[in-house]
Amino acid sequence: MSFFLTPVSIAFILVLLGWIFKSERPGKKTDDESKTKPEYHPWVDEDLKDSTENHQTEDVDEFHESEENLEHVPFSSPRFPEHEMIRRSQEFYELLNQRRSVRFISDEPVPRQVIDNVIKTAGTAPSGAHTEPWSFVVVQDEEVKHKIRVIIEDEEEINYKKRMGDRWVNDLKKLRTNWIKEYLDTAPFLILIFKKIYGITSSGRKKTHYYNEISVSIACGILLAALQNTGLVTVTTTPLNCGPRLRTLLDRPANEKLLMLLPVGYPRKDATVPDLKRKTLEEIMVVV
Repeated sequence: MSFFLTPVSIAFILVLLGWIFKSERPGKKTDDESKTKPEYHPWVDEDLKDSTENHQTEDVDEFHESEENLEHVPFSSPRFPEHEMIRRSQEFYELLNQRRSVRFISDEPVPRQVIDNVIKTAGTAPSGAHTEPWSFVVVQDEEVKHKIRVIIEDEEEINYKKRMGDRWVNDLKKLRTNWIKEYLDTAPFLILIFKKIYGITSSGRKKTHYYNEISVSIACGILLAALQNTGLVTVTTTPLNCGPRLRTLLDRPANEKLLMLLPVGYPRKDATVPDLKRKTLEEIMVVV
């Protein structure tokens, strides 16, 4: 039996094949998928999207006058026997290996001099061209701490529900964290670390701060080690999109951008931390 395709039949088959091909293309979402899958919002800190770091101009004459003739002085440091070096390095590792991010912080008072000393220690960090582009704002006033909490929780709820996306929120579930930050009220001190994206010369012109974020991040690491050395605890927080409101609240200048916030105090007696494991030396070190 013979079968002949009419022009109408051929046209119908071609339309049908085209529809099948279009509906099966990889990456093409169906209407049902679009309705059920929540939209992904990549995290963006709006405070870091300005152009204040670019096109900086300096007073060249003033720079040369103040920096060119800087005196260099002799340097020496203690030199320990090998066994002492090994012992000290092992003890320091064991001390820092006890460091954990603690979200349950007691309201028990902490000596102010301790805070002064750890911040002085953080201020010993190296920085690009020794610009020291950091400001450490220490908040102990109860009313100001609560205002900071309100600002952060307002933004963090939006972050968790819209900005961060499902993957990031899911990765945080094991830490049992959310936008409620009780420790911002209970911690005796909040340390807000601002990076100065440029300096101001005595003539009022901008002075370049090289590698300002890297420099301030190094200072933050030293600060964490100094806090651990005192027996105090903290949790590193980077309040997404809170920078402008916190800068206004704390009356910080426009050249300062919030990099990190550390609530500082003793751990609560009922404090818990997730049972996380650190990578081994073999996983983090490469010897060539």
